[in-house]
Amino acid sequence: MVTATKRSTKPTLRTIADLSGLAVPTVSRALNDAPDIGQETKQKVREIARQIGYVPNRAGVRLRTGKTNVISLVLGTDNEVTDHTGQLVSSIARALRNTRYHLNVTPYFPTEDPMIPVRYIVETASADAVILNRIEVDDPRITYLLERNFPFVCYGRGKWRARHPYFDFDNESFGEIAARALSEKGCKNITILAPPLSQNYAQDMIRGASRYLEARGMKLNLLKGISGDDEGELIQRRIAEYLRGTPDYDGMICPSATAAIAAVVGAEQTGRVIGQDLEVFAKEAIPFLGKFRAKVETAREDVREAGTFLAQAAIRAVETPDEPPMQKLVSATWEGTTNDEPT
Repeated sequence: MVTATKRSTKPTLRTIADLSGLAVPTVSRALNDAPDIGQETKQKVREIARQIGYVPNRAGVRLRTGKTNVISLVLGTDNEVTDHTGQLVSSIARALRNTRYHLNVTPYFPTEDPMIPVRYIVETASADAVILNRIEVDDPRITYLLERNFPFVCYGRGKWRARHPYFDFDNESFGEIAARALSEKGCKNITILAPPLSQNYAQDMIRGASRYLEARGMKLNLLKGISGDDEGELIQRRIAEYLRGTPDYDGMICPSATAAIAAVVGAEQTGRVIGQDLEVFAKEAIPFLGKFRAKVETAREDVREAGTFLAQAAIRAVETPDEPPMQKLVSATWEGTTNDEPT
């Protein structure tokens, strides 16, 4: 445990150097994760910095290096905070914890232009890289960042996926698995409460489910005029109206735990019993839906893995921009899968 006398000024690099017995340049390079500094030395310096409350002068860092040591998560928000959002933010922050980089979260809301925060970050150079979510098929944010050669990484894939780093959950395989699970439970009329159709993962989800069902002479029904991102009360009301008007629909695919909860409540308002006359398959970030309704089938999306990868990919995009972009696609799995091979 480092003990330091009370000081009238903020701790500096010289303070850490005095306490560690290292030279000031060594302390600076250790804090900046220089490759020629040993891991043991880095850990020693960071621990002293933590104990004495050292905070780097970001204005000075920017003047010396032209960098901010900031990664900005440009976060498209739901109308309600979800388990997915919280998991994503915390996992990115955790992955950056022992690096020189700090996380800023820049939210935008469904009614706002998602280009605004991206332009602001680039024009003010207020971050070294950005992380984007809610990727559209032809996303103007990606085009803008590619044109300006500004480091970024996407949680999702779109038209330009070959040219930039990304992490994505294979929503096409999720759609196929969901349709398969509901079909195996005997469902004949399956509908999907999809994400906003402008987003690439919505198209992937619909494509996967449709492909599986069409190969078996069935058709996927798309719930129109509403999306999985809408407010819970609206989803409840529309699902109830929809099921009253189409009593033969017996299976439903939901893109998130939040949407599934609202859909189940709406279905139960019509007298439907989950697991008997309506089957539900949903994607979730944490194992929760089975506790809410035991008969809801789920596939897990590991958002912690996504956040860790996104943080690492953002750092690489900043520090080694000439290397190939980090990219990862994770397939969906369902424990109830049988030996019947998917198409």
